[in-house]
Amino acid sequence: MVGLLAAVCLSACPAGAQVSNDDFNALKKTVEQLVDKVQKLEQTHVSDAQTHQQDMAQIQQLQLKLEQTQQAARNAESQGATAAQSQQLARMPLDETTVNHNFMILGDAEFQYAKTSGQHGAFLLADFAPIFLYRAGSNILFEAGFDFTMQNVAPAGSGYNTAINLSFAQLDYVINDYATFVAGNMLLPLGTYSERTAGWLNKFPDDPLARDLVPGSGVGVQLRGAVPLGESGKLFNYAVFGVNGPSSADGTGKAGSLDLGGNVGLRSDNAVANLHGRPVGGARFSLFLPFKPHYDLEVGLSGQSGQWDDAGQHLWSAGLLDMSLHLGPNFEVKGEYVKSRYGSDDFGLIHPQGWWVQAGYKLAGLNLEWPVINNLELVGRYDSVRDGLGTRTRRASVGYVYYLSNTLLFEGDYEFVHSSDVTQSANQLILQLSYGF
Repeated sequence: MVGLLAAVCLSACPAGAQVSNDDFNALKKTVEQLVDKVQKLEQTHVSDAQTHQQDMAQIQQLQLKLEQTQQAARNAESQGATAAQSQQLARMPLDETTVNHNFMILGDAEFQYAKTSGQHGAFLLADFAPIFLYRAGSNILFEAGFDFTMQNVAPAGSGYNTAINLSFAQLDYVINDYATFVAGNMLLPLGTYSERTAGWLNKFPDDPLARDLVPGSGVGVQLRGAVPLGESGKLFNYAVFGVNGPSSADGTGKAGSLDLGGNVGLRSDNAVANLHGRPVGGARFSLFLPFKPHYDLEVGLSGQSGQWDDAGQHLWSAGLLDMSLHLGPNFEVKGEYVKSRYGSDDFGLIHPQGWWVQAGYKLAGLNLEWPVINNLELVGRYDSVRDGLGTRTRRASVGYVYYLSNTLLFEGDYEFVHSSDVTQSANQLILQLSYGF
């Protein structure tokens, strides 16, 4: 410091000049301030170096933790894949928790009162139709539906009979997102009525007349699914099946022996049941076109064909065109056209055909804020059928559905029936209380 001060003095002062004490002290103070600044800069540099070292250490620790996390994720993914494979190979444990989680009971129940012109009014029907659903794995499903019905046996006897029918029982194997394999006693995709509208889902207490021209179920196998068309919700639906199909009730090829219910198992005389040599095939293809929420159109084409008599000389065939349209949450219209034909020994080639269309409008769409009105839906249906043997029946129905809740419905309709068979021309009023669960 002294040397630096002396050097400054020598350089700043001419030779032989005298430096006053004030100048010397001022110069000394300036030098001390410079030295202090230099020391502070050195300390700041040392502190920055230490902070950099700490930051580098933290970065190394974070990189190590990231590598450990990635390795744990890879291990978990590998273990999950292994567990999924072992789950597919091994049966799921049937403990109480698993069974309750994978087993469900759904279904519906209906109670009817009917008054037919010229007859006494009566409680006509009590029906209980449970559906049992079981999920056996990630891609194995089982479903079965039954119908328990009561029927008056008068005048042949007293009291009533209780009938139990197996509506369907099928095993579904989900192959992928676009295909499912089905085997068993299946609801057939001939139109959409059997799969989507029957039971309490139907807004009328009885079935359309034309549904008597085609079977509702069959025993066999099926491949079905849907393929998306773009990203707007449009779908191409398909179903291809092979079943026993219609058969002869008595082994003959007469028109009156046609049995659309088909058969399986043993006959009453313990002979093999199937009275025709080959199973029948069928398919349904449709397009589902949504416009916006609650606005959509679906159009489908389906059919089935095959032998029906024991001798294998006659074919039974049917084709259906179905349509469903929704215009908002309150209005819908749907219908089907059915055309079939079959050969017979006594009447030759027979051409039954029929169609039905129905519409419904929920009065909540009027925005009246009236409690009774908001729970009411008005419905109408027109259906017609020709049996191919000279009888034509037409029916016009008007009715309502009152929604006591989303699943408890009070339905009623009045039917105007006109038929070339005078025994069938009888108007009737039907009231039904139905519950879906």
